[in-house]
Amino acid sequence: MNLKKKVKKIIFNCLSCKKKIKSKDSFKNDLNADSLDMIEIIMSIEENFSIDISDKESSKISTIKSLIHLIKKKIH
Repeated sequence: MNLKKKVKKIIFNCLSCKKKIKSKDSFKNDLNADSLDMIEIIMSIEENFSIDISDKESSKISTIKSLIHLIKKKIH
């Protein structure tokens, strides 16, 4: 499974989404994710990709695309 699909699947499961997730989706505006949802997503991403995301980095994540970009930066 490629990175983008894996990230979307994690987000889909964390948020129990009823619609298809797109890379350009905003966590807050499109997916209605609150701060607790974001913590759950970040923790799940860290666990699945064996990376650490600081509070400063997580505060800059607004879209799925920005999260994918951060993960790519951390694993490469």
